Order: sequence, then C-alpha cells, then structure tokens
Amino acid sequence: MSTLVRGAWVLAMAPGSELIRDGAVAFADDGAITDVAPFAQLAERYPDAAVVGDGNGIVMPGLINAHTHLTEGLISGMGETATLWEWFERVVDPAGRVITRDEVRIGTELKAAEMLRSGITTVNDMSCHRNLGSFASLGAADGLAAAGMRGVISFGAEDIYEGAPSADVFMAEHEALADRVADEALLGFRAGVGTVLGISEPLFKQTVAACNEHDWAVHTHLAEVREEMTASRLEHGCTTIEHAGRMGLLDRPVIAGHCIWCSAHDVGLLVDRQVAVAHNPVANMILASGICEVPRLRGEGVLVGLGTDGAASNDNQDMFGVLKMTGLLHKVAALQADAITAIDVMRMATIEGARALGLDAQVGSLEVGKRADVVLLDGNTPELATIHDPWQQIVYCAVSSCVSDVWVDGQPRLTAGELVGADLQTLVKQARVAAIDLVTRAGMRDESVYAGPGRAGPFT
Repeated sequence: MSTLVRGAWVLAMAPGSELIRDGAVAFADDGAITDVAPFAQLAERYPDAAVVGDGNGIVMPGLINAHTHLTEGLISGMGETATLWEWFERVVDPAGRVITRDEVRIGTELKAAEMLRSGITTVNDMSCHRNLGSFASLGAADGLAAAGMRGVISFGAEDIYEGAPSADVFMAEHEALADRVADEALLGFRAGVGTVLGISEPLFKQTVAACNEHDWAVHTHLAEVREEMTASRLEHGCTTIEHAGRMGLLDRPVIAGHCIWCSAHDVGLLVDRQVAVAHNPVANMILASGICEVPRLRGEGVLVGLGTDGAASNDNQDMFGVLKMTGLLHKVAALQADAITAIDVMRMATIEGARALGLDAQVGSLEVGKRADVVLLDGNTPELATIHDPWQQIVYCAVSSCVSDVWVDGQPRLTAGELVGADLQTLVKQARVAAIDLVTRAGMRDESVYAGPGRAGPFT
C-alpha cells in the first residue's frame, strides 16, 4: 500500500520544483518515491493510500548531517573554555584511548535517536579513537544499523602520537569497517584521515593507495584552526589543503570538515579538485575556531553541506540549531542581511549535502525514483502555527519538537513524535551507565562530575 505524506507546503528541493503548496509525496512499500504533486491530485491517483498529515504542516526531505563524530556520543557537555587542541587533550583523547566498540554503539544509538527527532535521516560520521585493536569505530555501524538510519562511516585515523602502533594496524580498521558496512543497505564507507597533520607519511601513503585500489572516497578535516595552518607551513612548507593535494588525497572524492582558514589558492584547489565542505557553525563557535566563508565558497563553486560536528563539540546533534546558526552567523559576519538566505540554508541541509556525499541520486530531494527519506513537521505547534514563508519558518522558527514523523527508506522511524523500534528510556539509561564507566576509566575527573569534581563549581 502507498503512503501519502501531506502538508500545507512540500519542500521538494527538486530542480524547477522546489516548493509545492498544499502538496504531498507518495511512496510505495519498497521505499521508492512514486509521486510528488498537489495533494488533491495524489488523493485521486492513490485512493487507497494511507494519508499522514492534516495539511497544516511542512513536508521536506530528510536532513543530511554532513559531519559528525559518533564516538563522542557519551561525552557531551565538557570543555567549553577550550580551543580545539586543548579540547582534544582534555576531552576527546582521554575517552578515545579507552572507548570500546559497545560504548560507541550505545552512544550512536542515543545520538541516532536525537538526530531522528530533529529530522536527520542521513549522517556522515568520522569515528575517532586511539584504542587500536578494539575496532571501536565499528560500533557506529552497529548503532546506525540498529536505529535504521542512513549513514556513511569512516575511521578517523591518526598515528602521530606516543605509543601509536604501525600503519598496518590502522589500515586493518579501515578494512574491517568497510567489511562491516558492505552488507548494510543503508550504510556506506569512506576512508578517514583524522587530520592531515596527525597522520604520518607512511600511513598517509598507504591510505591513499588503498583508496585508489578500492575506489574509496575520503572524509577528513581541513583548515579548521589557524594554528593548524601555521604548523603545516612549518612542517610541510604549505597549507594542509596543499599538502593533502600533494599527497594525492584530493584525487579521490573528498568531503572535508570546516575549511575555515583558506587562502585564495586553497579555495582554488577545493574548486579544481571538487572537494566538498561540511560547514559546522555551532562547533566552530563553541571552540572559537573561526568562521567558514560559506557565501564565498559557494560563490566560487564549492559544494557545501551542513554538519552538527561531534556530540562533544556541538554539543548536541540537533540540526535545527545548525540551520538557525548558519543563517545568523553569516549575516552578522558580513554585516549584511542578505549574505545568506533561508533557501540557501535549506539547500545546503538537503540536496547540496547529499551531493557532497555522492548520495544525490538517492536522497536530498523528493523526486520520483528516489528513496523515501521524508520528514513531516507538525503545523499545529506554536512555532509553525502561522507559515508566512515556509523557508524562513523552518530555518528561523522551527525546533526539533516540531518534527512529527520521519521515514528512512520508506520505513517509519518516528511516528507522532515517538521513536519507532526503539525504547528511548532504555537507551537513556544504558547511555548514562556507559558514560559514567567511560569517563571514570578515562580518568576525566577534572571534566566530568561523574569521575571527580569536574568544572561545575562548588556544589552540595
């Protein structure tokens, strides 16, 4: 039986048909979209279809979270006064040295629930850890598969640290993760390069060779903080973007988080090599990293998607916060109200994010033949009771509690605001126990009150 999802507006995001008034999307039991048109037409064509939505809300494609770190699912809410490298030393590294595959799975299931509740149906993850031999990154695949989310997963390898094993050990985890997702219809793999400065030349060369051999695409970070660019010039005589190009990494399809500190030459390289950028405004503000020049990059032809970044640097996985911050940040950065528009933001969060991941033939817009990753926003909420402009209403007014229903590949994952196939309270309890154990083993007594005094200040 077909399903019709109806709204006062359908944001189809399709070329020549981005917006449909009083519209609906139809999809079959096999998860394929069969029609997108005004509701009256579809009601006649599909008289026996199940109809979801009363015609007051907004129907849109599932949002694309173009960059996160699911290994951080249990360590949010710490390190607010740290810049990137300090934050890594205080929060991410201690946990990453001891985290297990099962803890990553639990954190991923928890964050998947948060993402689905904020309309995210596809996530691009880089799981980073230094507990080599545990294959902890595979926990992200386990968790996303359990949640029924669409995702692309990478292991963010870095081996420039004391006690790091040989390059072969890192390559083994890439291979294991690729094998883990191979039979998962909704999951894909990319080779991860944690940072260009954090990877040795032998591992860098092996990674590029494996990408060429297996036709792997790449997920990395580039030009995130000013210190990175200074260190790269001292070490390699060029920026990290230039060094990535010289090492052959940019010959592969690449999506790079951040790209804040880009020279004109760097931008030219991004354009020439068709490198996609994942913009993470909330994390960039928390860590005081800087402001990615999104209007400039898009104007030059760089494909830009939007990401939450990790649960330890955002510190949540709520895409509506990302949408609003993207719209506001670039207006105030340029002191120009039209520097970016709500339509620009929604394109980056949907179809352009899908293109950045090479998934635009499947998702990112509501078009016949694509997969039914569909979100319905409830028009009977205070935020969406009056929809004067659907684009602006989503970007500046909507919050995650407006999300009523979510389908991934045609399967319901959120119905009337409730998770389908997952018990949220059980997830929360499991995550709490796992988080306490993780930060205790990691010795994070100066950051978490679960492990010691933390930084919350005196309390009784």
